[in-house]
Amino acid sequence: MQPMRFDNLYSHDFARLAVGLPLCRVADPAFNAAQTIALLKQAAEDGAAVVAFPELGLSAYTCDDLFHQRALLDSCEAALAQVMAATAEVPTLAVVGMPLRVEQRLFNCAVVLQRGRILGVVPKTFLPNYGEFYEARQFASGEEATVSSVTLLGQVVPFGSRQIFTATDLPLLRLHVEICEDVWTPIPPSSFAALAGATVLVNLSASNVVIGKAGYRRQLVSQQSARCLAAYVYSSAGPGESTTDLAWDGQALVCENGELLVESERFQRRSQLVTADVDLERLARERMRQTSFGQSVRLHAAQLSGFRDASFTLNLALDQPLPLRRRVERFPYVPADASRRDERCQEVYNIQVQGLTQRLASSGIQKLVVGISGGLDSTHALLVAARAMDALGLPRMNIVGVTMPGFATGERTRQQALRLMATVGCEAREIDIRPSCVQMLQDIGHPHREDAPVYDITFENVQAGERTSHLFRLANLTGGLVLGTGDLSELALGWCTYGVGDHMSHYNVNASVPKTLIQHLVRWVAETGQLGEGTDAQVLRDILDTEISPELIPGSLQSTEATVGAYALQDFNLFYTLRHGYAPAKIAFLARHAWTEVYALGEIKRVLRIFVQRFFKGSQFKRSCVPNAPKVGSGGSLSPRGDWRAPSDSEAAVWLADLDRIPDEHA
Repeated sequence: MQPMRFDNLYSHDFARLAVGLPLCRVADPAFNAAQTIALLKQAAEDGAAVVAFPELGLSAYTCDDLFHQRALLDSCEAALAQVMAATAEVPTLAVVGMPLRVEQRLFNCAVVLQRGRILGVVPKTFLPNYGEFYEARQFASGEEATVSSVTLLGQVVPFGSRQIFTATDLPLLRLHVEICEDVWTPIPPSSFAALAGATVLVNLSASNVVIGKAGYRRQLVSQQSARCLAAYVYSSAGPGESTTDLAWDGQALVCENGELLVESERFQRRSQLVTADVDLERLARERMRQTSFGQSVRLHAAQLSGFRDASFTLNLALDQPLPLRRRVERFPYVPADASRRDERCQEVYNIQVQGLTQRLASSGIQKLVVGISGGLDSTHALLVAARAMDALGLPRMNIVGVTMPGFATGERTRQQALRLMATVGCEAREIDIRPSCVQMLQDIGHPHREDAPVYDITFENVQAGERTSHLFRLANLTGGLVLGTGDLSELALGWCTYGVGDHMSHYNVNASVPKTLIQHLVRWVAETGQLGEGTDAQVLRDILDTEISPELIPGSLQSTEATVGAYALQDFNLFYTLRHGYAPAKIAFLARHAWTEVYALGEIKRVLRIFVQRFFKGSQFKRSCVPNAPKVGSGGSLSPRGDWRAPSDSEAAVWLADLDRIPDEHA
């Protein structure tokens, strides 16, 4: 693959979308055109691919019967000519609203312009004629049109609501336009447009304001973007509209798949331009992933046959840097907002506890056996086990907690394990596995001797295997179920020993919970007193402050993150690989944006390379046979039964090649 312009958002299938809310004057198209052109140029300077303006923006929405005056209609066409001329100087596609005469009828229209030409004219389909609206008095519905093209400013252009405008140099940018009331109907025209392939849905609106309406608009636009798996750009009439009977707040919105990206300041007496960077690849991938979207396309094939395509070229200047202007969370599995984070933690615990209680109830087993290392994962598993016992009305002493010090177990983690079991109130046992490990090493003929140590992978895995063997046999003895502790991050990186404790168990509550989320879950329990009064929450804080290590080699601290990379970055890589299917170069672009001033791009690439090599080649066989575990989040699971299915013998070459597309000078 060829090197790419790494620092331009358009190189990664983002598109900057803008909404202009110009100051207007009622029935003064020349003034309105000037205001529109000023915002158009501002949008172009800002790197926007598209800018949308309000409904009937060239005339103003509140002209009432003035719409039937030829002088006003002629002036609107002259104003459109000015806007069209201005578009010749910029690459940005503009969508403006105006009244337009067609075959002795008047239509409320959106005109799509770019590079000095009109790409199409879209008439409003649904005309409100209730409450404060009387549009049927002045306008005809687009469904009443008997022509499919019109001559406007000397150009013969497509006319109709079923049009999609596609950027040749950004093919995922496919735009459809509807007008105000269209989106308030049971089946908006944009729903069919999305099924026909439109990824960006634009709504030119006027929409006066009354109490509660702004919130409803927000919900309406957000939900339409979610249902259509699309971006939705909404512009609303702003300052200058007549207040004879109504008021106007100038609300502009851009949503992406149900998420509000940007909103204008309402009730401003000035022109405004708001922009948002929309992830077109995310939308396209969601449509590909959600098979029900494709089923809907087939179901409504008859309604989609009439859509027409028009193409345009943006000339995006990809040789120039254009940084992403969008919030990218450093911890995609963990909400940044404290209240949402607390809600997420509660929900995760409820899901894990529900899964575990159901397994215990259905199996008739009332005891759990958990290996406790004094580290994060086993701590979280024990906390879930305690809540499960509480939910079942069983004593926490039905949990058999076992700490099993080996050759390199530190006194700090050993004491943390003992303190944790004491504060949870479970049965606590300690088994020294060193004698059985020595016997195993001797039995298999391993060269390790006390006076001549050999610290190889076999030496490490003998300890892991002995711990697992003890847990399963203890479960046999006590009539219990072995609770797994390995987490999603470890499964993704293959950082687990096949068939032993961090991989195998009777049931695993952590298998779809990433390391960064486990850290926050444990912290949440400590901070909110979830263990109850009189318990030692400090032990949880001490565990959080402990270096993540397998503790298998004596005499040195084995830092897991020194080997596999920082979990903060690896969970970031995992989320965008598993949830969105992004290629490595885009993940690196997002990570650089999210982790600026923390990780240099060179380190981001190094850690991502580790992820690609470990995730795509050599670790899938471990994931193909994981124990039962509840899927916790929409960020994905690696269970072949619940989510991820992949061959155990695939190659990583294409992902490594994509990572290498980033020019070395950027590293």
